[in-house]
Amino acid sequence: MKIACLGWGSLIWRPESLLIQRQWFQDGPFLPIEFVRQSRDGRLTLVINEGSKVVRTLWALMDTDDLEKAKISLQTREGIKKDNIEKHIGLVRVTEDYDQDILNNIKQWAELTKIDAVIWTSLGAKFMDEDKRVPTIDEAVDYLQTLENKARQNAEEYIRRTPIQIDTLFRQRFEKEFNWTPL
Repeated sequence: MKIACLGWGSLIWRPESLLIQRQWFQDGPFLPIEFVRQSRDGRLTLVINEGSKVVRTLWALMDTDDLEKAKISLQTREGIKKDNIEKHIGLVRVTEDYDQDILNNIKQWAELTKIDAVIWTSLGAKFMDEDKRVPTIDEAVDYLQTLENKARQNAEEYIRRTPIQIDTLFRQRFEKEFNWTPL
């Protein structure tokens, strides 16, 4: 079984123990991605967010053909509790049918790429401790302006190290407001 892992944020530059083969490819599926998840360390991180600008994601082949092992590898890298693996690790199998556009998009990409299954980190929007709350672009800028010291450094590094092809509307505004251009 050929398994792909999708990425758009820190997995790319910091895969750590993630069981991927050598490299990330830049021709992943087009998905609506945006900086709409406030993490515990203060960063605004990227997640799939329906209605956001669609960008081309990245992908890597997993270094295992065991789907459960691949999911556990991603779950471990992302620090997701085992109880939440089904909720926070997305999965598409080309042998299954889906009724959501995003999942069908991933399935079609996988079929064209000759991939059997695709996994990704499936966290949602979260802002000011409210799950599913999507900040406006102005709220995101205002929030980043309040960050200091290590939290601000973490936020800047995450935004600047994000692959250049993840050219979201929020990122364009962050570049303009803070001069946080890609590294």
